[in-house]
Amino acid sequence: MKNLIEEIKNLKEEKNAIILAHSYQNIEIDQVADFVGDSLYLSQKAKETNADIIVFAGVYFMAQTAKIISPEKKVLLPNLNAGCLMADMINHEQMVEFKKDYPDTPVVCYINSTAEVKAECDICCTSSNALDIVKSLNTQKVLFIPDANLGKWVERQLNGVEVITYDGNCPVHNSVTVEDIKNTRTKYPDSKILIHPECKPEVSELGDYVGSTSGIIDYVRNSHDKKFVIVTEKGVYDRLKRDYPDKEFILIKNNMLCDSMKLTTLDEILYSLKYGVNEITLDDEVRRLSSNCIERMLKVSK
Repeated sequence: MKNLIEEIKNLKEEKNAIILAHSYQNIEIDQVADFVGDSLYLSQKAKETNADIIVFAGVYFMAQTAKIISPEKKVLLPNLNAGCLMADMINHEQMVEFKKDYPDTPVVCYINSTAEVKAECDICCTSSNALDIVKSLNTQKVLFIPDANLGKWVERQLNGVEVITYDGNCPVHNSVTVEDIKNTRTKYPDSKILIHPECKPEVSELGDYVGSTSGIIDYVRNSHDKKFVIVTEKGVYDRLKRDYPDKEFILIKNNMLCDSMKLTTLDEILYSLKYGVNEITLDDEVRRLSSNCIERMLKVSK
């Protein structure tokens, strides 16, 4: 593996490339990554660099987002089979049909969606800023796609705002039950339970903290507590165990694995970078419209 890592690092320098790794990726990929974190953060960091090539160790919609934000850069996805089950729950045609029933209602689009779907939406959001984005619209009704759990969690935080959700979800987070949390609370009463808002709202309400992947990591970093239950994908748990050996971490259950996120390997990163294969391309109009959706979010977030 050492030779493989060195070859990737040498190729990065030779080709003026950077590697982005999402926090759900296999942990060994961190050894070649320039940035590790949430999907939007990674695309924003890539834009700030002078790299010619972005290799995105993540899933398809993330690589699309990188291309939307940095259209002048070549974006490679090492494994084209790395998709997102949530993002795949709604396509362009389904998005158009969903909107038809709610004319003149603003549409908030979770970052976990394809560029084609983003192009049909008014404003984008992430799991960390979804509440602020919905608030910013100053309306009594919004459409929220594709994650029903995140949308309904936002609705519970607001008074008098109806969040009409599309019936999508992340199967990994959606699998966590109220009983899982209650049983864990009983078993580990001295632990803080940190929950991703892609879980069901009734699950999220039982946590000590609800937040994005980076939010959960920041909470651990800044906390004086020593024991944490992690209620999100195993990649976060793996990195926390590595980075904070003086603290104890419990994964809510063993099957918190996103199979798509685990597809990418160091060998595939090397191959994609070496031969420039699996490039992400976007229709110009789709890129323009989806970029507007993201830019509106960034203006609110600032």
